[in-house]
Amino acid sequence: MSKYLDRAKEIRAIETPHHNCAQSVLMSFTQSLNLDDETAYKIATAFGGGMKSGITCGVITGGLMVLGLFDVDAPEDTQALVKYFQSRHSDMLNCADLLKANAAAGGQRKPHCDALVYEMVEYVEKVLKEKGKM
Repeated sequence: MSKYLDRAKEIRAIETPHHNCAQSVLMSFTQSLNLDDETAYKIATAFGGGMKSGITCGVITGGLMVLGLFDVDAPEDTQALVKYFQSRHSDMLNCADLLKANAAAGGQRKPHCDALVYEMVEYVEKVLKEKGKM
């Protein structure tokens, strides 16, 4: 297991304060970014719950934040992240759709969101390694 995935699991286990999916992804990488957790928490606050509107899933926005902070911002890199996520989730990108599909399948919200966070942290780490950023 990687230190980033370990950190994501640590963050997701914290009950108070709650960490949304975008915060969880971003905060998994703060030590390598020389970014403090409080600042990362505040940056990603409005991106949880699909930007608090049920739209783009927070793991996507959190993943894009991390790539940007590591200076991986070429359109093909950001598009690849989105396409990767879609390919694994029935072409869904929106938080509300993902949660609805999970509920219809009998899933619980927290384990579902935790799994999405872990998946994105692993994907972002892989991209950063491929790009020579870590």
